[in-house]
Amino acid sequence: MNISLLPADKYIVLNKTLLTELDCKYLVSLYEPIIGSNAVSLYMTLWRDLERYNSVSTDYSHHHLMTLLKMNLESIKMARKTLEAVGLLKTYYEAGEPSNYVYELYSPMTPKEFFANPIFNVVLYNNIGAKEYDLLKQEFSVLPFSFKDYIEITTPFDELFKSSSDSVSFEAIGREVLPITMQDQVDFDLLISSLPRGMVTEKTLTKKMKELINNLALVYDLDTLKMCEIIRLCMNEKGAIDKEELRIQTRKYYQYNHHGKLPTLIYRSQPDYLKDPVGDTSKKGKIIEVFENTTPYDFLRSKYHTGSPTNRDLRLIEYLLVDVGLQPAVCNVLIDYVLKKNNNKLNSSFVETIAGQWKRIGVQTAKDAMALAEKEHKRMMNKLNKVSNKPVSNDVPVWFNEKIEKEGMTEEESNELESMLSKYKD
Repeated sequence: MNISLLPADKYIVLNKTLLTELDCKYLVSLYEPIIGSNAVSLYMTLWRDLERYNSVSTDYSHHHLMTLLKMNLESIKMARKTLEAVGLLKTYYEAGEPSNYVYELYSPMTPKEFFANPIFNVVLYNNIGAKEYDLLKQEFSVLPFSFKDYIEITTPFDELFKSSSDSVSFEAIGREVLPITMQDQVDFDLLISSLPRGMVTEKTLTKKMKELINNLALVYDLDTLKMCEIIRLCMNEKGAIDKEELRIQTRKYYQYNHHGKLPTLIYRSQPDYLKDPVGDTSKKGKIIEVFENTTPYDFLRSKYHTGSPTNRDLRLIEYLLVDVGLQPAVCNVLIDYVLKKNNNKLNSSFVETIAGQWKRIGVQTAKDAMALAEKEHKRMMNKLNKVSNKPVSNDVPVWFNEKIEKEGMTEEESNELESMLSKYKD
C-alpha cells in the first residue's frame, strides 16, 4: 500500500516481547551493520517511548519522532520498513485525519539464533568482513565445559517445597523516587587499560569523576578511546584528573571537529512529555510555550540582541544542563529570572545557588520553575524590606503573576512582553 505519512499522524507502541539491555548489545553488534544507524535509532526511540508505560505507550505524533531523531519523514518511513523487513517491527494502519499507526516491537535474535540464520549470517559476513566477523563470533561464543568428573546434585523442586493451604501475605510496596540514571557512555575497563600503566589510582576514577566523564561523553558524542585521549591531557603525575581542564579540553576537541559549533545538548528544547497541554492562549500560557519550545542557546542569544553569547555564559548553560541536569525549559526560566533580577548579568554564584535548589526540589517543568521563582522572590522581598529602611528594587520578569495578569501594566512592561513573544513566532 502506498500510504502518505504526515507529521500529525499518531502512533502508539506495543510491547510484544520482553526487551532487555542485552537486546541493545545484539542490536548494535549484529543488526546495525546490516540495517544501518537510522533503523537502530528508530528502534531505540520506540523502545524509549514504550519503557515509560511498560506494555503500551501513550500516543505520540510523528513530529515527535522527527524532533528526536533529527530525520525527515521519508527517512523515518524507510527506517521503519527496514525494521519490518528484519523482523523487529510490525506496523498496523488506520486511515483518518490524522491517521493512526500501531508499532509492535519485537526482540532481536540472540547471537546463537543470528549466526544460525542462513541469511543474516551471510549478509553480516559480507558487510563487515572476515576479521570483524570472527571477532564477533568469539565475543558471543560460550566456551565449552567438560562435566566428565562431576556428578549433578541439583535439588529437585518437590524435595524442598510442598503444597500448603495457608495463605501467603505480602507487605505493600511503598512509593520510592529513584535518582535519574543513565547507562555508561564509556567502557571504563577499556579506558583504564588504555591509560599509561602506573598512573591510574583509586582516586583517579571516583564515582563523581565517572559521572562527569559519562556526561561529557554523552553531550559531546565521544567514544571511550577519544575520551581516553582527552583524559591523558588532563592528568597530573599523581594520576588525578583536573575536572575543569577536562571540560575545557573536551569542549575544544568537539568544537575543533565541528567547525566551532556547540554540543547538541545546548540546542535541545524541552521534551514533549514535560510540556504543558496545548491550548492555553493566555499571555502566561504563551510565555510557557516560549520557554518549552526554545533551546537554551537560542533563548540566551535572543537576550544579546546582536551577536552571540559569550563563552563564559555558554559554559554556564552547559553546567546547568550537564552537571546540574536541569531540563531545557527550566534552564530558560532561570536565565530570564536571573537576568531581570541581576541587572542583565548572569552571575555564576547566583545562578548556581538557584539551580541547586531547583534540582533538589525536583523542578522539571517551566510552570513549576516560574511558580518557585515567584515564591522565592516574595520571600526575599519580605525579608529585605524588614531589615532595610529604604525601598528595595522590585524588578521582576514580565511573567510574574502580579505583573502579567494586571490590566495596568506599564507601557515598558507591555512592550517587553510583546517583544518576548514575537521573537519566537513561526
